[in-house]
Amino acid sequence: MTNESWTLSVGVDCGSRHHEVCVLNQSGQTVATRRIEHSGADLHALTEWLLTLGESQPARILIGIEVPHGPVVETLLERGYVVYAINPKQLERFRDRYSAAGAKDDGRDAWVLASAVQSDRKAFRRVEVGDPQIIQLRELSRLDGELSEELTRTTNRLRDQLQRYFPQLLQLCPAADEPWLWELLARAATPAEARQCDVTALEQLLKRARIRRFTAAELHHVLGTRPLVVAPGTVEAASLHVRVLLPRVQLLHAQRTESAKQLKQALKRLTHDSPGKGREHHDVTILLSLPGVGIRIASTMLAEAAQPLKTRDYHGIRLLSGVAPVTRASGKRRIVTMRYACNERLRTACHHWANVATQHDATARRHYRILRQGGHTHPRALRGVADRLLAVLFGMLKSDTLYDRQRPRRSAA
Repeated sequence: MTNESWTLSVGVDCGSRHHEVCVLNQSGQTVATRRIEHSGADLHALTEWLLTLGESQPARILIGIEVPHGPVVETLLERGYVVYAINPKQLERFRDRYSAAGAKDDGRDAWVLASAVQSDRKAFRRVEVGDPQIIQLRELSRLDGELSEELTRTTNRLRDQLQRYFPQLLQLCPAADEPWLWELLARAATPAEARQCDVTALEQLLKRARIRRFTAAELHHVLGTRPLVVAPGTVEAASLHVRVLLPRVQLLHAQRTESAKQLKQALKRLTHDSPGKGREHHDVTILLSLPGVGIRIASTMLAEAAQPLKTRDYHGIRLLSGVAPVTRASGKRRIVTMRYACNERLRTACHHWANVATQHDATARRHYRILRQGGHTHPRALRGVADRLLAVLFGMLKSDTLYDRQRPRRSAA
């Protein structure tokens, strides 16, 4: 977009209750400022008010904003405005350009946003209207991640209580995160109650949970071992805490199981969409064909990196996922470090993807081994494997082919 194709630039500094707006002309002079409330009526009024400042076409007005999503952005996009997302860290640097003393207020930030989108919009990401199915998938994926984190926190609390008075159970389930253990504790939350369980009941419990790594007799033996000697009242207090935690753990587990089903259905709906002119496979099908990619990783990739996948931007997704390192060179000093400025959920997904791929794919395992022999740490080697897998993915997307384990591939550090 050249200077001739836009006439006004607008900075919007978002707040929880109200938003500051600053409008500049092509010369950088302030045309108008305004504070709007966070309401549907005021946001609609903003879109109409901007068109009264000398430009009647929304597409000729640039909008700079920190938050790349939410009602403000969606209202502006729906009306046809050109919106650019400016990272808060970038905004901080632009603020320092105009105030070495570090002065900051909401109105000034709106002015800095409007000025930055004029002069440096090539450094910012243009926000586009998202596909409704991708928006739903993103919400489901993030909800699933929140449920996973909450389940982990709750099972950690359960494990800590068991460590106080019933540690022998942790020999068979160190993380206290398996349903069979929760069912057992619901029946027998203390060592004395557990010793009363017979082998037949334990066999039925393990059969329902499909546990085969140990037998009912081994479980019965563990339950019969001598318990810890603790202060009077400790067992009663800790077992009461366990009984309070159990319904929470079971509810979170059921909710996460349901969220996995919903993610699977969402991916299935995407797969049923037309893959595009001249294409045989959908992006979802291609992604799921790769080793190490399951429902949750595929959902995260499609939800958090929808734009790079759509535009086939391999370098963009490397930056967004954090697998591309950061080089700092000055004089004779050159340091290559991990990239921290990235999408955390996407980075976590790539980490697990690479980790699982090294366990099930010979090429990924060989690449990981080469990196480790070259002196790289385990996390760095996994990022290298993830980088290679992303390159393979984008090659498959461009050629519209599925992953073929039998195809020979070069693996180099």
